[in-house]
Amino acid sequence: MQFHHHGYVSQDPRILPADGTGVDRPSELPDEMDVLIVGSGPAGMLMAAQLSAFPDVTTRIIERREGRLQLGQADGIQPRSVETFQAFGFAERIIAEAYNIGWMNFWGPDPQDPDNIIRTSRTEDYAFGICEFPHLIVNQARVLDYFAEAALHGPGRITPDYGVEFVGLTTGHEGDYPVEVTLRHTAGLLAGQERTVRTKYVAGCDGARSDVRRAIGRKHIGDISAHAWGVMDVLVNTDFPDWRIKCAINSTHGNILHIPREGGYLSRMYIDLGAVAQDDDHKVRQTPLASVIDKANAILHPYSIDVREVAWHSVYEVGHRVTDKFDDIDPGEQGHPRVFLTGDACHTHSAKAGQGMNVSMQDGFNLAWKLGQVLTGRSPESLMATYSAERQPVAQQLIDFDREWSSLMARKPEEIEDPQALATYYLATAEFPSGFMTQYPPSLITGTAEHQGLAEGFPIGKRFKSAEVVKACDGNVQHLGHHARADGRWRVYAFADAPAPGQSSALTDWARWLSQSPDSPLVRHTPADGDVDAVLDVKVIYQQGFEDIDLTTLDPVFVPRTGPFELMDWEKVFAAGNGSDIFAERSISRDGAVVVVRPDQYVAHVLPLTATQELSDFFAQHLLPAKR
Repeated sequence: MQFHHHGYVSQDPRILPADGTGVDRPSELPDEMDVLIVGSGPAGMLMAAQLSAFPDVTTRIIERREGRLQLGQADGIQPRSVETFQAFGFAERIIAEAYNIGWMNFWGPDPQDPDNIIRTSRTEDYAFGICEFPHLIVNQARVLDYFAEAALHGPGRITPDYGVEFVGLTTGHEGDYPVEVTLRHTAGLLAGQERTVRTKYVAGCDGARSDVRRAIGRKHIGDISAHAWGVMDVLVNTDFPDWRIKCAINSTHGNILHIPREGGYLSRMYIDLGAVAQDDDHKVRQTPLASVIDKANAILHPYSIDVREVAWHSVYEVGHRVTDKFDDIDPGEQGHPRVFLTGDACHTHSAKAGQGMNVSMQDGFNLAWKLGQVLTGRSPESLMATYSAERQPVAQQLIDFDREWSSLMARKPEEIEDPQALATYYLATAEFPSGFMTQYPPSLITGTAEHQGLAEGFPIGKRFKSAEVVKACDGNVQHLGHHARADGRWRVYAFADAPAPGQSSALTDWARWLSQSPDSPLVRHTPADGDVDAVLDVKVIYQQGFEDIDLTTLDPVFVPRTGPFELMDWEKVFAAGNGSDIFAERSISRDGAVVVVRPDQYVAHVLPLTATQELSDFFAQHLLPAKR
């Protein structure tokens, strides 16, 4: 972790100095703002945390509740989300308090006595073989707390405006703030009073019954399946031997997905309540809690649970819906979007695949950095059209996956030919639920694959899969991707060709061009009053060992002098590894390569070191020339 950038720091270095709108931030909602976030769920709070890194952007987040969420419904945290937490600086702390899913066990009817269940298989959780981050269970409320802390401690000092709800909006107004929004106070002395504010952009993060979605005329497309589930967070005494292991349980009485929760005692149970009649009219949602517990005990036989406390429970029918578009611009319509939908406001599905909160956060991450780029003048408004174009296909893939997973979970024993089928599917599809299958197509911000062979382990459009390297300045091993933070900057990783550091090579020519040429994206897009790495964070990885690298001989682009004291940054130069080799692990050409990574950690391009014009042209598509 780097700090002292602007002088000696003795306080918590995670609390960044207030800047821009974060200095003397008004407690009351202003009449005009750049971004209005509606809803403080996972997508909304991540957006607040990301936009706090853009203190020149006036961002407000409203929530109809009077205060923080006390009891969150979502709890599954996939490895991609933990990777995202790392970028926001709190992965280690949330891992420490969460339940780590190490195994998943599968139970089915005992062939000797089908009324009883027996364990049929045990498998390591898929996270072990996919990345360095675990698969966690932790209360959604705590996730929101961590993002709220990141938003508050960022330069923008963003905090939610509680007790305020969205009523409606209109767009197309004259002036700098073309969206007019009607709000209503829900608490305090102003409860019931309405007011109007103006904004440049609105992000609807307000859930499945989204009023923002209604206001822009978007429709949920899909249906509710004729199958109901009860869900409860419980404290119990039990003789079931796998109570603290995630389990999929299939019996002659139905099915249970059992998930231990954080804290060592709490567990969540999804209990199959069976098919729902066509004329039920949602009456199944009134199923008494006692009936849900009785059904759980019937499924678990010969084991049982003695429920001591129920922290939360619900009954729901599985629904699969995707909104027709994730912004307010119709296909073929002129203009740039001003209103966006995220999370449950634009896709809903079952909870059993653990995707709702996770995909919602990636929606927010995708949208927030783009808003920051546009509103700070770094990128044109055309960038905003890429949000719906990128995230809507991801939502449809999620619905398709969840529909199949839910169907497999709801099968009756007589419908199961292979007892290992569920376990096989769980492992075979692991990359999707872990959050790593997303691959964005070519666009303004994602290149094409002509040079993919130079770095096969960094597929263009997929998230940057980190690997261990060695810091050249001190010999310490760390993951290359962990050095990046959710600060809105692009990452440019230069993988060196074979000559020794300091000798003439394709890398030295590339570095000289990047630091000096008028065509260089570093020269073209870095503000005159900003640090050299304010927009593009350039790092180099050599094939040699760290002891063979003398940082004082390298091009200044790799050891820039930044901040008011123009201090030399020693932590942008890396060696291939200490017992590991990122070039081999990620199939990177020994002739070198340039890997460009977006602010949301997705690989944007792979190019040869000699492709300087292509690199310049790529950035020119989505970054504006800096003001001089």
